[in-house]
Amino acid sequence: MRQPRSARLRAAQQPAKLPPGIASVLSVLSSSAVVVDSEDRVLRASSAARAFGIVKGDRLMVSELLALARQVRRDGEIREGEFEVPVPRFGGRTTSFAVRVAPLSGTVGGGGLVLVLAEDQTESRRVEEVRRDFVANVSHELKTPVGALALLAETIEDAAEDADAVRRFAGRMRQEAARLTFLVQDLITLSRIQAAEPMPDPRPVEVDAVVAEALDRCRMKANARGITLASIGVRGLFVLGEEDLLVTAVRNLLENAVVYSPERTRVVVCVKKPGDGGVEISVTDQGIGIPERDLERIFERFYRVDPARSRVTGGTGLGLAIVKHVTAAHGGRVTVRSVEGAGSTFTLWLPLRSEHDGTSADRIRA
Repeated sequence: MRQPRSARLRAAQQPAKLPPGIASVLSVLSSSAVVVDSEDRVLRASSAARAFGIVKGDRLMVSELLALARQVRRDGEIREGEFEVPVPRFGGRTTSFAVRVAPLSGTVGGGGLVLVLAEDQTESRRVEEVRRDFVANVSHELKTPVGALALLAETIEDAAEDADAVRRFAGRMRQEAARLTFLVQDLITLSRIQAAEPMPDPRPVEVDAVVAEALDRCRMKANARGITLASIGVRGLFVLGEEDLLVTAVRNLLENAVVYSPERTRVVVCVKKPGDGGVEISVTDQGIGIPERDLERIFERFYRVDPARSRVTGGTGLGLAIVKHVTAAHGGRVTVRSVEGAGSTFTLWLPLRSEHDGTSADRIRA
């Protein structure tokens, strides 16, 4: 016997029951999960779905998702798509979602129930954009010295009878080859650090040795510009990590300080034990400083405050990115303070190796 029309209407107006077991399954999903009934009412929604504004009360708030759910309910076909959703809780920024909508009725017997799964794609898209930018930047940076080498080789061929010209252009070729070598070495170092974060096999490293080695590697370049290198601070401190990588980080900071400082100035490395379980290695220069607008971006790969100056000095644009990743790989952080025209101070904070804490307050001088 058919139910009276009024009874059927009352039944349709009552929320459908969620089939047994579905709630427990949805609770362990990482995606934003929503179940809607035959009247488009939300029976179940994860906290993420509500936080992102996909669901409000018992309604789906994204019209495209609602239309997709209705199509799936009509024909029972699983559908997928991508949507952009403004998120009020996060300053109105837009979040990208990969969506999969499937019927529940055919498998669990619920009347017209539809499952909506929305996966936040914002971070993966950001990573993909970074990857594309990195590949584009590498291609551009490699193209410059390779093109210069090709042009110089042609010029030498044309000037084969002019010994002075050959020597001059051969010297230029050596410079471009060195620039290309530095770029490749920095790319390899950066790739190795990023692949190994955190440090897989840390060993005790003496901070004094790191500072001394970094100073030695930069002394010739500093002397050529009349810049004095000095080191002061606490002796006998140890950290856990890889000495070569730490030397590379401190050397990169020193080289930047030398390159961006006027001649006959002073660059100082200072080692401190601030009492928070770590050690600070600071590099301070009397250079041109960094504009405030650039401070947040200087650790990005290939970002240059002064591109023209970097190319003249042979900079690869990877030095500070390497510093950032080396420090992170050692469980530390890097900060910068700078005033235009008054110089900059870069500080590495690294966790101390407690059993080798130094107690000496002796000062070291370069």
